[in-house]
Amino acid sequence: MKFEIFKSESGEKFYFRLKAKNGQVILTSQGYASKASAKNGIDSVKKHSASKDNFEIKESSDGKPYFNLCSSNKQVVGSSQRYSSDSSMKKGIDSVMTVAPEAEIVDLTLES
Repeated sequence: MKFEIFKSESGEKFYFRLKAKNGQVILTSQGYASKASAKNGIDSVKKHSASKDNFEIKESSDGKPYFNLCSSNKQVVGSSQRYSSDSSMKKGIDSVMTVAPEAEIVDLTLES
């Protein structure tokens, strides 16, 4: 598992995503104005992913389950993909809880 820091196609915002070993993205961030803010977001994910209380289960407009990971002040720090079932979504939460605290950080903005 790894966090990847990347820039939007327009190059205006920084984002991060948490990827599983199979390369699937299991959590993505909002856009940040600076790389430092994106790194702070990753730190927040690492800190807050330890408790199930910080995960909010949601349903998209098309009825698919997903989750948000929130900080202690209830600000969303990451959102999952849309899942095909509740059980798949719960496995996604378990995966984030297990691997996010120790996941490496890869900065894709340094690549040419």
